[in-house]
Amino acid sequence: MKGVILAGGLGTRLYPLTHATNKHLLPIYDRPMVFYPIQTLVQADIREVLIVTGGPHVGHFLGVLKNGKELGLQHLEYAYQEKPNGGIADALALAEDFADGDPLTVILGDNTTDADISEAVRRFEGGAVVFLKQVRDPQRFGVPVFDPTDPKRIIAIEEKPTEPKSNYAVTGLYVYDSSLFQYIRACDPNYAGRGELEITEVNNAYLRDGKLRWEELHGFWSDSGTFQSLHESSRYWAEKARAQTVRERERVPVEATKQ
Repeated sequence: MKGVILAGGLGTRLYPLTHATNKHLLPIYDRPMVFYPIQTLVQADIREVLIVTGGPHVGHFLGVLKNGKELGLQHLEYAYQEKPNGGIADALALAEDFADGDPLTVILGDNTTDADISEAVRRFEGGAVVFLKQVRDPQRFGVPVFDPTDPKRIIAIEEKPTEPKSNYAVTGLYVYDSSLFQYIRACDPNYAGRGELEITEVNNAYLRDGKLRWEELHGFWSDSGTFQSLHESSRYWAEKARAQTVRERERVPVEATKQ
């Protein structure tokens, strides 16, 4: 299994911060945002990673990530998306040579989560897996529509619906087999009226062919793509780090008495 991190786009919702650097290099608490998706992949034993990026600040990634060794990666590649507003599926199309027929775990570069996806990655045998999370604002995301007679079965995914049919969001975390690139080539840029190649269209194509499953993320997840979510993510990771420090300090006296 190989990994792909999508870290392109212009980050316009975070202007003026993203006038200075790529959105995915902005800090989330004590580290650059992109460190978190790398951590998610490494924890799932994915050590070969492609980062797809674009826009005016692409060179900043080299200085931050170097060759990825310090973050637990064995191999790190970069691909350049010439059309930064081309959409997620357009960015993913650049991973075809890197995949070389292998399955891919894909994560958006602004997604931070402490969920453990390693078991889902190990169980993957083909098709596609989308990871879902209950959110308070599902209209910002792709939203699954569940079969009213079978609440575990997805019958469609709607892109940013004004009236969501569930409170689940399709997070920016997916696993795909090598059919992915055939589905991308069949995408319609006008699918959602935004002139982009939409990942929702790809997921619905897998669904139509009976090859899409879903897993629920357990733990924290945020897309960190707005000022509010950027702040909430930083606050969560800061509080988690403080809690870990407290636990470690509380352990020291106990371990000392055993000596």
